[in-house]
Amino acid sequence: MRINRAFRLAVGAVAVAVTAATTAACGGGSDKTALENAQEGELTIGIKYDQPGLGLRNTDGTYSGFDVEVAKYVASKLGVQPDAITFKEAPSAQRETLIENGQVDFVVATYSITDARKEKVDFAGPYYVAGQSLLVRADNNEITGPESIAGKTVCSVTGSTPAQNIQKKFPDTQLQTYDTYSLCLEGLNSGAVAAMTTDDIILAGYASQAPGKYKVVGEKFTTENYGIGVKKGDQETRDKINDAIEEMISSGAWDTAFQESVGKAASYETPEAPQVDRY
Repeated sequence: MRINRAFRLAVGAVAVAVTAATTAACGGGSDKTALENAQEGELTIGIKYDQPGLGLRNTDGTYSGFDVEVAKYVASKLGVQPDAITFKEAPSAQRETLIENGQVDFVVATYSITDARKEKVDFAGPYYVAGQSLLVRADNNEITGPESIAGKTVCSVTGSTPAQNIQKKFPDTQLQTYDTYSLCLEGLNSGAVAAMTTDDIILAGYASQAPGKYKVVGEKFTTENYGIGVKKGDQETRDKINDAIEEMISSGAWDTAFQESVGKAASYETPEAPQVDRY
């Protein structure tokens, strides 16, 4: 029995329509620019959900942290109020995809600016210059920075860049690795390790969860420029976000956001503000 051509075409059209509807239901992105969405009074911003003091989804459904405060400030300068922001989780491996597909307007998620990432997305900022540092118990006065970790046991995450840096640059230090930083904290509490290491602001975030229990020590010994990721080629949005970052810094709001998010609780002084790169 032969199916006529018109019937086949009709079936094909239905299949295409169903596929398109399914894609939209699964969270397909928007073709609008961030500024176009902002003009309509709303923004979707990618953040981390699991970094205390930086980007954290709290148990009551609210969001907190330095990245969140930066995102809110930038949004306000684009004309969008906090209650009109939709925060979307942006795991490290998905950040470029979320931006490219229009599922978020921009990403503020401890997002280091690198040449490889700049091939896929553009960056505003940096809004913070992070660097590897050390977290110790508040009563530890022996470790004051990387120059004093020889012979000590230092913890980081298995396979991470901070762990590799300790191995390469500090061969006299005993490196202990675990799958998560929470296990490093347990080791710090029990005395199994003397220090924990990763980006300074991430360490300060963990310290902020237990005020007075830990402290970040010493100078940063690597450099990580945290930027706000935007769609490739969207220069207008990038310029507007850079304007907002510069205003946040010059107004003092940047310092306030840092101290209220991680600084006070971690006994960590606000570092020097970064210079926005308008390349």
